[in-house]
Amino acid sequence: MKCPYCSSEQTRVIDSRPDAQGNVRRRRECESCERRFSTLERAILTTPLVIKRDGRREEFDAHKLISGLRIACARRPISAEALERIVERVEYAIRQTGRAEVPSHVIGDIVIDELRQLDEVAYIRYAIVYLGLSDLEAIRNEIERLRSGRH
Repeated sequence: MKCPYCSSEQTRVIDSRPDAQGNVRRRRECESCERRFSTLERAILTTPLVIKRDGRREEFDAHKLISGLRIACARRPISAEALERIVERVEYAIRQTGRAEVPSHVIGDIVIDELRQLDEVAYIRYAIVYLGLSDLEAIRNEIERLRSGRH
């Protein structure tokens, strides 16, 4: 494994543990720069195509999803690991469908449920785009739904 900091190939595994999705998380240390980093080892499986709202189909892109999550969670007390876990759960859920294609709203529904539990502000930020909340009244109504516990 190449060190992400100095590109040395001299790294060693400090700790390994399985995660909830059956992946192996490894804590590593670079023998050159002595910095530590984590890697995630998982089987390469085919991911279903995502059917977009306009009917286009595209490959599921975890990087695109995490990018959107980072925007929604900007300046919030949410760790990068928490966002990675959301992406892992989304990937796991869409693979479990066993279908070759998954509508984008299925992914959006999973993400919005995860964010609702994780951070209300991040949830509202994501909901503005995902649910198409186009004016202050719609946003206010969604905040009231969130505060009253109605989902």
